[in-house]
Amino acid sequence: MIDYSGMINNRLLGIKPSGIRKFFDIANEMDHVISLSIGEPDFTTPWHVRQEGIEALRRGHTWYAPNRGFIELRKQITNYYARRFNVEYNPDNEILVSVGGSEAIDLCIRTLVQEGDEVLIPQPAFVCYEPMTVMAGGTPVIIETKAENGFRLTAAELEASITPRTKLLILPFPNNPTGAVMRREHLEEIARVLEKHDILVLSDEIYGELTYGKERHVSFADIKGMKERTVVVSGFSKAYAMTGWRLGYALGPEPVISQMLKLHQYAIMCAPTPAQYAAIEALKHGDSDIEHMREEYDIRRRFLVEELCRMGLTCFEPEGAFYVFPSIKISGLKSEDFCERLIYSQKVAIVPGNAFGDCGEGFARVSYSYSLKHIQEAMVRIERFLDSGCSGSAD
Repeated sequence: MIDYSGMINNRLLGIKPSGIRKFFDIANEMDHVISLSIGEPDFTTPWHVRQEGIEALRRGHTWYAPNRGFIELRKQITNYYARRFNVEYNPDNEILVSVGGSEAIDLCIRTLVQEGDEVLIPQPAFVCYEPMTVMAGGTPVIIETKAENGFRLTAAELEASITPRTKLLILPFPNNPTGAVMRREHLEEIARVLEKHDILVLSDEIYGELTYGKERHVSFADIKGMKERTVVVSGFSKAYAMTGWRLGYALGPEPVISQMLKLHQYAIMCAPTPAQYAAIEALKHGDSDIEHMREEYDIRRRFLVEELCRMGLTCFEPEGAFYVFPSIKISGLKSEDFCERLIYSQKVAIVPGNAFGDCGEGFARVSYSYSLKHIQEAMVRIERFLDSGCSGSAD
């Protein structure tokens, strides 16, 4: 027998599988489960966008695309970011179209991080940043954000975490899983700290279109002096309900984007051609689609927060994305135990908070990217679970 463990990259062996997917997989093997676990819009990609993808196939546009992405798409991304977020980029050399936002994150980290470099990661946060840092040879430095601060990164927390080895700060806002948002005044405080240090920033703005209230999302690149040190990552999955099209992009300084392009050329080559034609249509004519979906999410958000707090699962009111992050401490259970008992006894799937970092223990992530009908039924089942004393078995 071959001992494969001795042949596999040790860095990879030390990385845990995604805690999000564990509960998604359990739910897929059960009948009549309500899953509020995956961050995937329940909306179908708007028809006019799908039509453009279909038309691209009909016309036989199935060849390789340019490595950077079609120039027309890059021009539309330029127009979009200038129109929606007040930041301008050169489509010729400051934009790279990727296979989803996740590839862009990976390219950025591997381009900037060398052996021993420290990467600051505010948590709770999406599951990919820490393992990608490890795989690049970097050292993750976790900054624990707190509910009393609205799960925002504070300037004091940032300053206290910086060392001479700090290379990169990841800004995951609007945040998955907490729904936290960094408003302009908060970002300016972060910028004042960074001005004193030679640190670059990866600003993951995939949920930038999903903020609630009167204040729109502010891109970190729009903060004075920050564009030159920031790589912005975004994509089409969340704002346009295009998860399966696998299309994202990175915006940033030409010297960084040009090196990210090398990795992209050798590992992926190019993003899917029909998806790029669909994305052009989304950027040209999709603003009203964004507004419609955001309004629907907002209705679900307010209902979910009210219901969870009424049950005693108190939660910070999210200002962005499509998640709430309630405390489950009243149950007396650890996050993973709570979620396992809930799915097996009531057939409701949510994600334990510690899947997003150790500081997420005592919380759970509930997605409202599902229909209001499903959310309402899930709340009935969760309340029944709490009333039973959280009894249930993982057997």
